[in-house]
Amino acid sequence: MKTKLRLGVIGVGSVVREIYQHLYFRSDFSHLLDVCAAADPNEEFRNWFCDLAGIPPERRFSHYQDMLAKVDLDAVQVNTPDHLHCAPTVDALKAGLDVVVPKPAAATLKDAHAMIRTAKETHRFLGVDFHKREDPRFKEAEARYQSGRYGIFQVGVLYMIDKLQVADPNHKPRFFASPDFAVKNTPVSFLTVHMADALMKVVHLVPVQVRSVGYAHKLPSLLPIPVKGYDLVDTEVLFGNGGVAHIITGWHLPNTAHSLTVQSNRLICSEGMIDLGLDTPGYREIHADGILEVNPLFKNFEKGGTVTGYGISSPGRLYQHILALRNGRLDGKDYDSLMTPIALGFYTTLLLQGAEKSLAEGAPGAAGVTLGSAVDLRQLLAEELGPSAAAEYGMG
Repeated sequence: MKTKLRLGVIGVGSVVREIYQHLYFRSDFSHLLDVCAAADPNEEFRNWFCDLAGIPPERRFSHYQDMLAKVDLDAVQVNTPDHLHCAPTVDALKAGLDVVVPKPAAATLKDAHAMIRTAKETHRFLGVDFHKREDPRFKEAEARYQSGRYGIFQVGVLYMIDKLQVADPNHKPRFFASPDFAVKNTPVSFLTVHMADALMKVVHLVPVQVRSVGYAHKLPSLLPIPVKGYDLVDTEVLFGNGGVAHIITGWHLPNTAHSLTVQSNRLICSEGMIDLGLDTPGYREIHADGILEVNPLFKNFEKGGTVTGYGISSPGRLYQHILALRNGRLDGKDYDSLMTPIALGFYTTLLLQGAEKSLAEGAPGAAGVTLGSAVDLRQLLAEELGPSAAAEYGMG
């Protein structure tokens, strides 16, 4: 019986620095993992991580294909940018490995579908780390909503806005390695994904239409490196029951904000209302740096050096499932429940691709404003994957 998973890490950039290094080496789940190889084209990042993990030179790779071919592994974690999740995931699954990826599963429906289909064909595990699902506040909201306590979801307003430093290539140290991250990505791909998935997990509804409005005021004014990208995006989501949500995300708050991410949710239902004050997690400090809101629910640095919180337990539970599968202790019913479109975030990718399409097809409004088109998600799914796949995902 396996007690440890031989893990290869593909991509060791900012998400590993901010979250996963704590999971691998200082968490309650570290005893499950033997991090024995890594692949990343950036030599500086690769050597930083491998030195941290004690990985010898012969198991440090610039290309993940070499790692898959030369190292005996049980699982890989694919920490590449979203649009690069598919190829290494599919290759690893076909090699008989289990795979964990950060949210979202993929940037496009075609990639998400290919990953899900390959996992099912190979009967390997594919886990997506939507860590807000493990936030105790969302878990409580889901349980209470699903009990019928609040009636039918009608309208929601959700926002998640980062400090400017997250998207500013001029900030030192730079949050993302590449200076063009906010050019190639939008608040939709980086932040809307969190709120959209968490909302769908609570209300168990499938989105049928999206329309986005994008604002580009602050980022283009940055110096000396301006950013041709959106500061803020308001994505209006229509669900199958007629409920509507506005998911407002951005990364342009002043760096003096009380938290790296300012966020909250309010869901109005036919029999009541849910008010989730996410940016008041219960720990505030007054310090020379300012008045700061610290979120120990997400990442808690405990006295003995262990790091806990839902940002750690979410991926940790995925590795528990992988170990159970490899030890023959994950039965068919449990496996199937972990491989549904909702569990794997397929509808989240559908919503995200629709929101990006809305902006791409949008028309100019006032200065710096793009008025997105309305995108029928059922039609988008049928166009991208065909009618039979749309029916497979319950949207034919």
